[in-house]
Amino acid sequence: MDPDVLVVGGGIGGLSAAFALARSGSTVRVLERATEFGEVGAGIQLAPNCTRILDDYGLLDKAVALGVVPEQMVMRDAVDGTELTRLDLRDVESRYGFPYLVIHRSDLHRLFVDACRDAGVELLTGQCAEQYATGADAATVTVTGGEVHRARLVLAADGLRSVARKRFVDDEPVSSSYVAYRGTVPVAEQERPIDLDEIVVHVGPRCHFVHYGLRGGQLVNQVAVFESPKARAGVADWGTPDELDSAFEQTCDDVRARVPSMWRDVWWRMFDRNPLATWVDQRIALLGDAAHAPLQYMAQGAIMAIEDGWVLAHHVSRHRHPDGDVDWDAALADYQAVRPEHCRRVVTTARSWGELWHLDGVEREQRNALLRSREVHDYSFIDWIYGPTALFPHEEPAMFEPIPLASAVAEGTAATQA
Repeated sequence: MDPDVLVVGGGIGGLSAAFALARSGSTVRVLERATEFGEVGAGIQLAPNCTRILDDYGLLDKAVALGVVPEQMVMRDAVDGTELTRLDLRDVESRYGFPYLVIHRSDLHRLFVDACRDAGVELLTGQCAEQYATGADAATVTVTGGEVHRARLVLAADGLRSVARKRFVDDEPVSSSYVAYRGTVPVAEQERPIDLDEIVVHVGPRCHFVHYGLRGGQLVNQVAVFESPKARAGVADWGTPDELDSAFEQTCDDVRARVPSMWRDVWWRMFDRNPLATWVDQRIALLGDAAHAPLQYMAQGAIMAIEDGWVLAHHVSRHRHPDGDVDWDAALADYQAVRPEHCRRVVTTARSWGELWHLDGVEREQRNALLRSREVHDYSFIDWIYGPTALFPHEEPAMFEPIPLASAVAEGTAATQA
């Protein structure tokens, strides 16, 4: 039987949307191209705008048990190691009502796989979507081999290189020329002391380094990101381990000591997508990276996808008639009305934050001075993202009005104008 909704893509965004729609009363089928459900990578940060949703789903306690709830986020200069600014994450939890959580991507993914199964979502693997088609009342997806799936709504959560996105715009992923190396290390094998109550970000000229605890403090997650000279020069083979070592040669002792423990057989080139204003084409809708792949500097990529699914399911519920039928056009119109502008701002702000983090010379000194002048409990640069505005902008309370100076710093403009 045809489901109400087909979700193309079994990543965190697709599965969380499938679960949200199933719990709202829709029948849902997920099409995953891989032969089994799984997630690559290491740690992921979940800010209060995401843990708020996990709590609504009844999954927050399980997520907390699998992850770490740190007390501080500290930003340091990667060259001299001095502190620039910090977030009191316990106060963040008090302000927004939900914790800041770090968790292994595979643990979060498995949480949604299990939730989908419990909710009756049909999970199919080995289903590579090749063609989308839509009409006024239904849409279809043709997978490799010719099988056609049909539903009232097709939700394309097919990632950075989305096939469905080509229905909306003829564009390509945008390379930042930055590359990320990752690695998880057992705490017991750490040679240098580490405070697992902190998320630490070292920002330096054309590079940064992040570390924090995972899995109840058993592991340390580390991420090293740098600009590739080969990429800037147009060399095809860029982001190689020799560039990793060279990029962090001039950083402080703590960063240099951690670089050798990064995985060196795989690396992630950093791409995003230009903002897309239209996500809905009759009964096909985009979700997650297919619509708004960001750079990683705000740690909001997976969160935006989870928000997309929550918001869409909310509007599907609002437009469900007493007989169980849904006004899909009205639900999709409401989804289109609230998500693209918010996600556009995240994508463009993430680009600005990346520029801010990687400044050199006099501009680096100006950035450091501005960050050191920030009050610990100044939340003007994150209120718009951690508060309820991400889900329903028209319900923004007065407490989330921005303070111009801090907003300018957050969006990467003040450092070059000081």
